[in-house]
Amino acid sequence: MISVIVPVFNEEKSLTELYQRIKKVLPKDGEIVFVDDGSTDNSSLKMARIAKKDKQVSFLRLKHSGKANALMDGFKKTKGEIVITLDADLQDAPEEIPKFLKKINEGYDLVSGWKRQRKDNFAVVFFSRILNFFVSRMTPLKIHDVNCGFKAYKKDVLKNLNLYGDLYRFIPILAVNDGFRVGEVEVRHAPRKYGRSKYGLLKGFRGLFDLLTILFLTKFKTRPFHFFGPLGCFLFLAGFLISLYLTILWFQGESIGRRPLLILGILLIIIGIQIFSTGLVAELIVSIFHEKRKPNK
Repeated sequence: MISVIVPVFNEEKSLTELYQRIKKVLPKDGEIVFVDDGSTDNSSLKMARIAKKDKQVSFLRLKHSGKANALMDGFKKTKGEIVITLDADLQDAPEEIPKFLKKINEGYDLVSGWKRQRKDNFAVVFFSRILNFFVSRMTPLKIHDVNCGFKAYKKDVLKNLNLYGDLYRFIPILAVNDGFRVGEVEVRHAPRKYGRSKYGLLKGFRGLFDLLTILFLTKFKTRPFHFFGPLGCFLFLAGFLISLYLTILWFQGESIGRRPLLILGILLIIIGIQIFSTGLVAELIVSIFHEKRKPNK
């Protein structure tokens, strides 16, 4: 069984056409799950009407809390062993769904779309390329477009996901970190037909910070001291060397009391100790968490 999840936010003009196009490629035992993320237009009304007429369609209405929550609620609602996600703006072509299913049948657990020729404005394309560049350099994931909303998942992948904020952009990284096999297929991308893009400069900057969050969670979630320890030691050592240099000058008779370098050295030592201690506390918290997970004897 195949489930198609469509997160929606103010896309009333595109919903009827999107539904009709999905139905043409959806198997008879498949389902469509529309998730309204607190739309302020008539999107929810249209989705409700479609769901009332078609038993293959279900509809969730949420308060506006972001795409991550909309996807998580949609995942919980689905019944299919393979789940497809795509945006509601008609930029992704539902006719490409068979490509994803074919790739899944080749043994992949998650298949992400690759919009080789994006039909978005310059800001969207620019930040997307920067993000994908850093992803390919800083993670073991080697695909062209990590942020594409057009994806196919096996149900097992979804059971391990815990999305919040904007982390939905990096689902392939989370999947690879959990040992799943991730692939991609090239998909057509159309210009936005109705309305305006919700992707702006601020969201582009946030994507880079979210990538740092993902890197921290995937590499240091169970060993935080490996991150905080070396950083704290480096800062402490830098402050110690500065202070040692100034101490030598003081013994040689030079005045160091008004030197900004003295303040910098002391500050680096204090910050280094604090960060090192934070790593120890974080390691203790992780240890207590795993201790509680031990089976009772």
